[in-house]
Amino acid sequence: MLPQLLISGLALGAAYALVALGFVLVLNASRAVNFAHGDLVAAGGFATVALATLLPVPAILLLPAVLIVMAAVGLAIAALAYFPLSRRPPAALFVSTIAVGLIIRNGLDALFGAAPRAGPPLLGAGLVEIGPAVASRQSIAIIVAAALLIALLWVLLARTRMGKRLRASAEDPEMARALGVPVARMVAFAFALAAALAGAAGLLLANQFFVTPEDGGALMLKAYVAAALGGWGRLAGAVAGALAIAFFEVGVASLLSYPVAEALLYASALAILALRPQGLFPEHAGQRA
Repeated sequence: MLPQLLISGLALGAAYALVALGFVLVLNASRAVNFAHGDLVAAGGFATVALATLLPVPAILLLPAVLIVMAAVGLAIAALAYFPLSRRPPAALFVSTIAVGLIIRNGLDALFGAAPRAGPPLLGAGLVEIGPAVASRQSIAIIVAAALLIALLWVLLARTRMGKRLRASAEDPEMARALGVPVARMVAFAFALAAALAGAAGLLLANQFFVTPEDGGALMLKAYVAAALGGWGRLAGAVAGALAIAFFEVGVASLLSYPVAEALLYASALAILALRPQGLFPEHAGQRA
């Protein structure tokens, strides 16, 4: 049973990692918390459901369309909720992104209803034997798809000119602006990229874990906790924090129940941050990675 739990935890953690990475990208680029980020995950799930009714194909073929749609949503959020208020006190940005999240949540409820919906499987149904474990094809597909997306994100940030500009804007926006980097465009790009990652996570979760309009709040909290545990600003730390959350949830839920796992997760996060407020993998001064 342990290998199966590990595979289930890794699949859930891989999707959570995409959510946390998007959250940290916006946090680094804009110095603001996008409280609508969890609702973008739900929007990505429902975008998958809607596209699947038009194109009854495996979800992996819908992924490019979901990425494009959600990137456009991210740009719209940046244009409407961030840039007009970027020079205002931080509380204004908090309120604006919370408002956007509520708009998305209620819009999804009006369009799709409150009942849980399932998206199509990534590649197909069925089980796969991996040594002593028997895992669903969906779990394996989630792990592989998320790993590829994370690898592509790393290549983008570490090996491309656009990625280097984005990192420079996040580390020192004034210096980047003085060197000719279009910081505002980089912030908009971060919002688009973060929303695309959130949409991808929604697509990965929609089949095996279902999706409802109310999922955004819980996913936002988990992204926040993952970023805090992993050390604010560290992308690798966000992935580690997301995986830790998923393994904790799956392990405790298998022994007790999911509500108990949720309660113990947040209690454990509070205890860890009380003892180590900089997180488990704190960010080095002057570094965004």
